Amino acid sequence: HKIELLIIDYIQLMTPRRESDNLVQQMTENSRFLKSLARELDVPVLAISQLSRAVEQRHPPIPRLSDLRDSGSIEQDADVVMFIYREDRYKKDTPKQNIAEIFIEKHRNGPTGKVDLYFNPQKTSFVDIEKGLTEGHIPENEIDDF
Repeated sequence: HKIELLIIDYIQLMTPRRESDNLVQQMTENSRFLKSLARELDVPVLAISQLSRAVEQRHPPIPRLSDLRDSGSIEQDADVVMFIYREDRYKKDTPKQNIAEIFIEKHRNGPTGKVDLYFNPQKTSFVDIEKGLTEGHIPENEIDDF
C-alpha cells in the first residue's frame, strides 16, 4: 500500500533525531525532518502544531503565523499554514454559532484568505456551508446570516 498522506498529531510531541535541551532547536529539527520526509516519500504531510499563549491575549484571539509555538522554522518550512478559529468558543452570544473560520495564512503556491465552514459538533466534522445546506447536512435553523 502506498502512503498518500502523513498526519502528525502533533509536532511538539515528536522526538528529534538529535538530543537538544533547546526547544527551538528541537522544533527546527522536527520541521526540517518532516519537510525532507515529504520530499523523499512524495506525499503531503499534515502537521498539527500547538500555538503560543500570546494568541489568548488578543481580542479577537485569531491565530497568526507568529503564534506557532517554539520555532519560526514551521512557518518557514511549511508550504501551507492554516488556522481554525471559532468565535463561539469565546463569545457564547455570537451569531456565528458552529461556524469555523479557516484562515489560510501562508500558501507558497496559491492564494491566502479565509473560508467559513460549518462545524458539526456531534460528528466533529466540517462541511462547506452552501453545499451542506443544499444537501441537507446542515439544518437550516443552524445557520443565521452573519
